[in-house]
Amino acid sequence: MVWQIPENGLTLSLTEPVVILEGHSKRVGIVAWHPTARNVLLSAGCDNTIIIWNVGTGEALLNLDDIHSDMIYNVSWNRNGSLICTASKDKKVRVIDPRKQEIVAEKEKAHEGARPMRAIFLADGNVFTTGFSRMSERQLALWNPKNMEEPIALHEMDTSNGVLLPFYDPDTSIIYLCGKGDSSIRYFEITNESPYVHYLNTFSSKEPQRGMGYMPKRGLDVNKCEIARFFKLHERKCEPIIMTVPRKSDLFQDDLYPDTAGPEAALEAEEWFEGRNADPLLISLKHGYIPGKNRDLKVVKKNILDSKPTANKKCDLISVPKKTADTASVQNEAKLDEILKEIKSIKDTICNQDERISKLEQQMAKIAA
Repeated sequence: MVWQIPENGLTLSLTEPVVILEGHSKRVGIVAWHPTARNVLLSAGCDNTIIIWNVGTGEALLNLDDIHSDMIYNVSWNRNGSLICTASKDKKVRVIDPRKQEIVAEKEKAHEGARPMRAIFLADGNVFTTGFSRMSERQLALWNPKNMEEPIALHEMDTSNGVLLPFYDPDTSIIYLCGKGDSSIRYFEITNESPYVHYLNTFSSKEPQRGMGYMPKRGLDVNKCEIARFFKLHERKCEPIIMTVPRKSDLFQDDLYPDTAGPEAALEAEEWFEGRNADPLLISLKHGYIPGKNRDLKVVKKNILDSKPTANKKCDLISVPKKTADTASVQNEAKLDEILKEIKSIKDTICNQDERISKLEQQMAKIAA
């Protein structure tokens, strides 16, 4: 299910998804948005199948159902979304070209232990994995997909049995490792020089983590030199963990905040499915992240009538004035669009409140009766 969060956050619980994507035969455990193409979503389920969807039309456009013979632990897109890498219960790490539906590189027994692995792409195209040795020691490794015979680096950590979840910041080349059931977060810097994976430090706390979420870079407070924010899941609460770099100066620290991937898509879904690739569109965080106009997801089901010539002519007629419109009218149109959106949002809120009032009145009537 895909949900649209309103412009200013939730005031009421959402009950209606924008679109329901149906295609898996068993439980879906993994979803990942394409890093650069609009409305392209990957999902992977316990049916050992990966499906890539165009959410804008609600269609499954690619179905990779014969690549994995066992449970998929995780899936990661590369920087421009041309490849994916997966870690699977069969102890293989695979690099896959989803549009050609073929395996580009593969490593059997990337980690020899029986417990779950994780694999993620780094910005330079290398693959970082976490797993277990045959002696059940936790390991991390770095691989070059062009030659996966031997890892670039392999480090053994400890004998804890919690699966290591990697969170990666491509701007600073730092990987944060959060172990399930651990009460610490270890972080490492990835460089081009030996030993390639450099241990930096460990954040420790008293309570173990049941799960961990990660704030996108543009949600961080640049005035406080915040470089990462985690959301640690406890049994009954969710705790923010903020990581900052102490600096004496109040000026913007451009070494901590190089231009980062913004929310705008570099490609439309159709362009990506046709074979085009594009790197993320970068934004500066110098003045903090200022959200642009929220683009509501409109799901348009494909219609056979779309291919008829009369429909195309109408589309052409509609699009001509847009091209010739001057800047002022475009600005007015945007302003009008904003006002209409706000009116719709207020009306929705009022409608929801009305429903709530009538429910409460019904309850009162029952109690009075």
